[in-house]
Amino acid sequence: MYLKSVIAAVCVAIASPVLADDMVFTSWGGTTQDAQSKFWAEPFGEANGIKVVQDGPTDYGKLKAMVESDAVSWDVVDVEFDYALQAGEQGLLEPLDFSVIDKDALDPRFVSEYAVGSFYYSFVLGYNPSAFGNTVPATLTDLFDTEKFPGKRTFYKWSAPGVIEAALIADGVAAEDLYPLDLDRAFAKLDTIKSDIIWWSGGAQSQQLLASGEAPIGFFWNGRLAALEADGLEVGISWDQNITAADALVVPKGTKNKAAAMEFIAAATSAKAQAEFAAETGYAPINLESPDMMEAEIRKSLPDSYSENQINANMAYWAENRDEIGNRWYAWQAE
Repeated sequence: MYLKSVIAAVCVAIASPVLADDMVFTSWGGTTQDAQSKFWAEPFGEANGIKVVQDGPTDYGKLKAMVESDAVSWDVVDVEFDYALQAGEQGLLEPLDFSVIDKDALDPRFVSEYAVGSFYYSFVLGYNPSAFGNTVPATLTDLFDTEKFPGKRTFYKWSAPGVIEAALIADGVAAEDLYPLDLDRAFAKLDTIKSDIIWWSGGAQSQQLLASGEAPIGFFWNGRLAALEADGLEVGISWDQNITAADALVVPKGTKNKAAAMEFIAAATSAKAQAEFAAETGYAPINLESPDMMEAEIRKSLPDSYSENQINANMAYWAENRDEIGNRWYAWQAE
């Protein structure tokens, strides 16, 4: 009997590896990471006796250097999903353990061998109603129409899915014909409003530009507009042709805390954790069971309530062409 108990204890120990005393979660900072810490890191740490240290902002060059020098200090990192696909192909990430992470509960759009969605969001047309009369912008064509809707426009500064797709749609390209992206046509369309663009590099900056009226119309992360509304600012939002993209959770190759990292991702993508994060931030959950846990009023501000109007950015295309697009994007901005 004693021998059986010893064998059973050994088997349990083998099946359930001891987690680390501490681990590092890296994200982009700001209110998004605050919510990730509140609803993911803190409950996970308390439940497992692990100190989850916050770091950031996410830096792809730093991640690559860590892996290549075998000096990885990050355990779980929030990255853009197209980068996750690229980094996985480049051997920079650990394959995820789907015996720990419940893959079947997650939106299949945001699952790969090396990454699962952190949350997903939409780029939406947003505007300050005080800047316009009875006729307000409603489509991406309106976003590029400076005669009908005068004023500065604000767009995301960095090379990522969203703005190029919006330019092509505004120029008449059908959603189903977006890929491969016609970059010549996209940049020609962007040229028509280039002098009217103010670039935002972070969510807080985009909010400030809109609220102040400096840029009364633009293309925004939906969660940032929801936050402005929650603060009492009147904001116009058009979900017509909203363009979806996602962040992803990944584990750098060579982490010393791989078991803890997999458990952390499992907890962060659980139905409750995703629902709480979504309610706080306005970004959509990637766990398919989370929406049923949320109040109907909150769900109205989330991208998954506007799926019939969505255009899903092609993450695989962006992963394959990310560097080429980025080089052209930044060269064009500098002209």
